[in-house]
Amino acid sequence: MAEAGVELISVTKRYGSVTAVDAIDLRIPAGSYCCLIGPSGCGKTSTLRMIAGHEETSAGDVLIDGRNVTDLPPSGRGTAMMFQSYALFPHLNCLDNVAFSLRMRGVGREERRSRAREMLERVHLPEMAERRPAQLSGGQQQRVALARALITNPSVLLLDEPLSALDPFLRGRMREELKRLQRELGITFVHVTHAQDEALALADLVVVMERGRILQNDAPRAVFERPRTPFVARFLGGHNILEAQVATGGALRLPDGSAITITETPAAVDGTVRLAVRSDRMRLDPPPELANRLAGEVTAVEYHGPFVRVGLQDQGGADHSLLLSEADFFARPVALGDRVTAGFAAADAHILYN
Repeated sequence: MAEAGVELISVTKRYGSVTAVDAIDLRIPAGSYCCLIGPSGCGKTSTLRMIAGHEETSAGDVLIDGRNVTDLPPSGRGTAMMFQSYALFPHLNCLDNVAFSLRMRGVGREERRSRAREMLERVHLPEMAERRPAQLSGGQQQRVALARALITNPSVLLLDEPLSALDPFLRGRMREELKRLQRELGITFVHVTHAQDEALALADLVVVMERGRILQNDAPRAVFERPRTPFVARFLGGHNILEAQVATGGALRLPDGSAITITETPAAVDGTVRLAVRSDRMRLDPPPELANRLAGEVTAVEYHGPFVRVGLQDQGGADHSLLLSEADFFARPVALGDRVTAGFAAADAHILYN
């Protein structure tokens, strides 16, 4: 098993009678990029702050590089934190903002400014050294904050929604920058976000949280391809959730009575199972080899450039989405109110568990 850069053992955080983080266990391999993802209030930021030492644990242990740091202050943990607001000092120029933590540690002026220049080079901002934060764009401010966090050579960098204040174009650019730096430095990054595309693009390990618990943690493709629960499937997006009745012998039927087949074997002999089917795996007017059929009415048509999203409401009133390539959609377009049939392969249906 890979050495853990960060390990949480039964970590709990309570605020009065409210449990924000509920006895979670997690191993983040050293030198990996981990994203904690979930809706507001799920406990991801509290978890990050407990790793940093900015919040005390109510129970459990925090280990960093194999050392128990649960009772250590932030300065004794070998971590650095980059805050959502960037928290740059407006009266200092970029060079002195980056060098500030070294100044607090008593490093001499020439040495700390030399190291700050090197770090500004690493984030591609050497020409901004004498400018103040107000003279920078949002993306430039973010890179200055990143340089300031990295200058102390932490073993773990903690990032609290660092891209949320940027426009979509800059977010894409900064995702590339963060991944590049993490690979070059070889240190552990733990990044909190609520954006599934950000987590999937950046992470080696995606940790999905809800109500203070970890519902699933795995490689990005594994979490997206095989969500474990309905919540994970819905939160990551891109999945339709179907309910089917399991009859004796394992036969499955949708609420409209149509039979479907899947490659997995349902655990229950009788009862209801929920299935996830990726939106891009469903087809309109399916060919005969796609035996699983879902009839319904078109409720939305959204053009997104390379693909078109078609909303479909089935006969039981459940809503679904299909992502069709631009070429496939315009070869046989549909409109609001059309009655259509969608289909999917048996191998594209995945059983969900609570």
